[in-house]
Amino acid sequence: MNRLQTLEKQIQSFSNGIGNLSAVLLLLLIANVFYDVIMRYLLNDVSIGMQELEWHLYATIFLLGISYTLSQDAHVRVDLIYERMSLKRKAFVDISGTLVFLIPFCALIAWYGVGFAHEAYGLGEKSGDPGGLPYRWIIKAMIPVSMVFVLISSIGFMLRAWNCAYNPSQQASEDCAPDDEAPL
Repeated sequence: MNRLQTLEKQIQSFSNGIGNLSAVLLLLLIANVFYDVIMRYLLNDVSIGMQELEWHLYATIFLLGISYTLSQDAHVRVDLIYERMSLKRKAFVDISGTLVFLIPFCALIAWYGVGFAHEAYGLGEKSGDPGGLPYRWIIKAMIPVSMVFVLISSIGFMLRAWNCAYNPSQQASEDCAPDDEAPL
């Protein structure tokens, strides 16, 4: 296994860890919603903080899920032309699209997201609702954090594309095999 394959596997492990974290957060979200429903409809009690925690968890799951989805090559794209391309052309499309569009977009969002979260921290921003969650900067900080995770996953995505196209030992692997049973 060469260095690029090793780095690709390490980044894939990192992305899988992010996916596992998202799955755990989803379980917490389900438990939170279950608690809210029981409290509201059976005990006639409402917690603003728990309701806000729902959207904090949902936003975090979504933001972390972006990098995991990219690492699994499960993102949305138009496959009408792409699916008929050779491995080398697919690698060119994946690598150039990542370099030209994805990385600059993530860098821009991460850069401005840091300022966004820092401002919320400096202002001591909290929920405007009584009983709401304090420390609004934590959820706002998830924006740049998630974009850094997407940047890391995008490097792994490009490495996988490169290895599939130019590394004969990896071309036979499942990662590079065409998907014969692609959904409609």
